[in-house]
Amino acid sequence: MQALHINGNDLTLEGVREVAYIDVRRPVLLDPDAREAVHRARAVVDALVANNRISYAITTGVGKLSDVHIVGDQVRELQVNLVRSHAVGVGEPMAIPDTRAMMLLRANSLSKGNSGVRAITIDTICEMLNRGVTPMVPSQGSVGASGDLAPLAHLALALIGEGECFDEKGARIASAEALKRAQIKPLVLEAKEAVSLINGTQAMLAIGALMLLAAETLVDTADVIGAMACDALKGTNVAFDERIQKARPHAGQMRTAANLRRLLEQSEIRESHRECGRVQDAYSLRCIPQVHGAVRDTIAHCRAVFETETNSAVDNPLVFLKNPKAMDGEGEVLSGGNFHGQPLAFALDFLAIALSALAGISERRLERMVNPTLSEGLPPFLAPGAGMNSGFMMPQVTAAALVSENKVLAHPASVDSITTSGNKEDFVSMGMTAANKLKRVVENTRNTLAIEAMAAAQAIDFLAPLKTSNPLQQAHAAIRGVCATMEKDRVMYQDFARIAALIASGKLADVVR
Repeated sequence: MQALHINGNDLTLEGVREVAYIDVRRPVLLDPDAREAVHRARAVVDALVANNRISYAITTGVGKLSDVHIVGDQVRELQVNLVRSHAVGVGEPMAIPDTRAMMLLRANSLSKGNSGVRAITIDTICEMLNRGVTPMVPSQGSVGASGDLAPLAHLALALIGEGECFDEKGARIASAEALKRAQIKPLVLEAKEAVSLINGTQAMLAIGALMLLAAETLVDTADVIGAMACDALKGTNVAFDERIQKARPHAGQMRTAANLRRLLEQSEIRESHRECGRVQDAYSLRCIPQVHGAVRDTIAHCRAVFETETNSAVDNPLVFLKNPKAMDGEGEVLSGGNFHGQPLAFALDFLAIALSALAGISERRLERMVNPTLSEGLPPFLAPGAGMNSGFMMPQVTAAALVSENKVLAHPASVDSITTSGNKEDFVSMGMTAANKLKRVVENTRNTLAIEAMAAAQAIDFLAPLKTSNPLQQAHAAIRGVCATMEKDRVMYQDFARIAALIASGKLADVVR
């Protein structure tokens, strides 16, 4: 695969995905023009150190200790001390794709030329990505204010040959050994490089970016499965009429309604009950465009936030050149707050809320398919020989549990704050907490949709010889490719897992893409 050249300005979320997953592992290189920008910014830092000028986190301590002056050989010692003292994460390690995404995003931000690091620092991160060396990064310990300090410190720890890494097989080994096997020389950090490595939002952004891409697949998949459920329940497509959508033209609503019209077109099942006399369907069918559409609009908003952050300088302090093309070391080093995770924290919470609604309406459609008082003539609980067989009685309970868990997880982390660093860092975002919760919401939503998909396929089987539409027959066939029709009760948890994997692959979403 062609290498991804990073410059801090045009990295896409799709590019992040291509690098993050080890089975794809697109190579990463520092763009030549960006390399020059990095060299010029570094010259400013070198001049500052040579002249022993006071500058936060370069010739001073950090946080509450910013009034402590660091001189001479202490500058290099400070770098190691900062990395070691901030590598205080706890809990389960971040998933390898999340950590790889974090590494790429940090390298890309440093590539903008506002951080003052040496090019070799960025090159070393790229080499670790390219050779499959992934730092072991605990998932807890960040309040998302001075960036994700603890997670990023564990990345920096691996760069200097300390801490632990995962090798290409996913085994935990000492970082020094991992670098040795990959023939990567540990970094000796110079002035400002430690704070530039640990000060940023890339841990929460990494998770957010990958979960957003997953969410885009989930909402497309939900349109397909929702259409299957609508057809199986002998619902009408009148509510999806384009004129209704144009009267309230939210972009997401219009797109989902268009998807549903295409998905249900020329369904034999629909034609069989066109004159049934039922005026309108329940909200979980009739309002699919409004609910799924609102989820789409939320995802679009969050994508814009994440794309902006992906190509932003979130270090502190930042280097600004007087002459952007000069190597004279003339420039200013300004302290600010670009490391603060509030924009991401809000978006991460918003995305979790939206996906909770997507799972919620899915469970309601599932309930209608299994409940004999609501299922329009389908067998109770979609069970052949109901009574002897329980069918989908318990899968609905599982879906209900997942949906209710999402309601707890959707409580926003971003409304909280707690004072840290001797009251110097007195308002924080809790963005990493929001990101970790979002991962669980994505998983729960995918599993809820998997259960609905299995039930919808079963319901359509019961309506044979009538056929659903051609697109939904494709979706049905994809489900049947990993999950057979239930002829009698059987253990279903593996069916759910296979359908969830099918959903994650995008194969069901492809029906409308």
